[in-house]
Amino acid sequence: MKHYASLMAAMMLVAVSSFAQEQNGEREPIEFPPELQGRLTGLSAEQLDYLNRETRNRDNLFEALEKRTAEEVVAYVDALMWMADQRKFREGRDLDNIPMNTNDPDFNAWVTLRPGSFNPSREAGPLDLGRYAGGFGGGLSTFAGAPIALTPEDLIAGKVDVAIVGAPLNMGSGWRDADHGPLALRSMYGMSGNDQYVQVNPSAELNIVDYGDIAIDNNSTERSTQEVRRVVYEILEAGAMPVIIGGDHSLAYPDVAAMVDFYGKGKVAVVHFDAHYDVGRDRTHLIDHGQPVHRLMVEGLIEGKDYIQVGLRSGSPDEETYKWLQEEGFRYHSMAEVERFGWDWVMERVLKEARADTDQEKVLFISFDVDILDPVYTGGTGTPVSGGITPREAIPIVRRLCAESDVRGFELVEVAPALDPTYKTTLHSAAIVKACLTGVAMRKKGLTDPHYLNPTTLDHGQDDYQRQYVEGLQ
Repeated sequence: MKHYASLMAAMMLVAVSSFAQEQNGEREPIEFPPELQGRLTGLSAEQLDYLNRETRNRDNLFEALEKRTAEEVVAYVDALMWMADQRKFREGRDLDNIPMNTNDPDFNAWVTLRPGSFNPSREAGPLDLGRYAGGFGGGLSTFAGAPIALTPEDLIAGKVDVAIVGAPLNMGSGWRDADHGPLALRSMYGMSGNDQYVQVNPSAELNIVDYGDIAIDNNSTERSTQEVRRVVYEILEAGAMPVIIGGDHSLAYPDVAAMVDFYGKGKVAVVHFDAHYDVGRDRTHLIDHGQPVHRLMVEGLIEGKDYIQVGLRSGSPDEETYKWLQEEGFRYHSMAEVERFGWDWVMERVLKEARADTDQEKVLFISFDVDILDPVYTGGTGTPVSGGITPREAIPIVRRLCAESDVRGFELVEVAPALDPTYKTTLHSAAIVKACLTGVAMRKKGLTDPHYLNPTTLDHGQDDYQRQYVEGLQ
């Protein structure tokens, strides 16, 4: 264990990514403490230059050098340089791509659409799969109990407002099973029906359809994201709002990219609910569930100033990364902020920022990772983190965002039902989706006043207690 700890400490000192160096600019030369000068006499100019360029944590470096003689320091820096060289890509030794069998006649079979001539003859439009007239179950399970649509022509003919689509991608998560998220959400009640708080039934106000699942190649996140991006764009082009049910958070890359493809660069803002910041900048693969935001930035599709992040509380970002987020214009709201100022204060700040974005003629996309909720409510997720928010806090802010801002897209990701033998994770996730649908329906009805709640639900009207309370606040 001692040797393992030493190795891990050494690894923390070796090279940072070229991307991080570009962001931070040229590093200041190291000023070694006077007591260490004697230990540096054997280092070559190349070794000193390496320490200046590549050292991640200078305090750790000083501590490591202090424990060694001048001869040991030379060997130590040699080892650091060797380890850094071994960790880098080496042409001829390392694969720079994942080989595929391009001679396979079924290479694109997974995304080849079935020709219309293969289908029964029918008029374009949504199809109701319910068996019984009362609509109380039977037939086939669909998102929100909605009719299905199979083609863009169905979306257009049905004048669909919202198309809910499954994206069972599961290559980038920690604990697996996010590919069964869409199946679990289709089977769970609570995504449709009357919202008692505002007395609006989204299924009655909106034309909602289940648009099926997007084809996924679970051996390739890259191939999968291409198809997700195409289908989400297809929904937007047909005039409907996409609601994507994941799947892991790699989906944020193709989902937001499709929004930018449709609305244009600089026209999309994102409210990102998550325990993690998902801007990993120094990973081997260019896309996984921890770095979709970085991929969007690298490709020039979106900037940090377009992101509002809510609920951050994992071990990262560290202080240096938080400062980088500030420089890039991210508006982040950590659980430390909630601890200091309270959830209501933070919620109002987030809502104000979202409204400001849409006032600037931007449309809003909401990315909701269920691990923003505390694991007591969502144990069925790939990377749970203690200390999250409650459903009682999440539902109102999602409903208000979708009612009070110009929301044009929504994703809910990282539901892994096999990790939760109860139904809590799926139950709360369905409620979050319903909160968004309710907010969209409220906006359609013109119920966009901040804090709107139905007066009849809010007060029984048999006394003056509520009036007196409100007057007391004024």
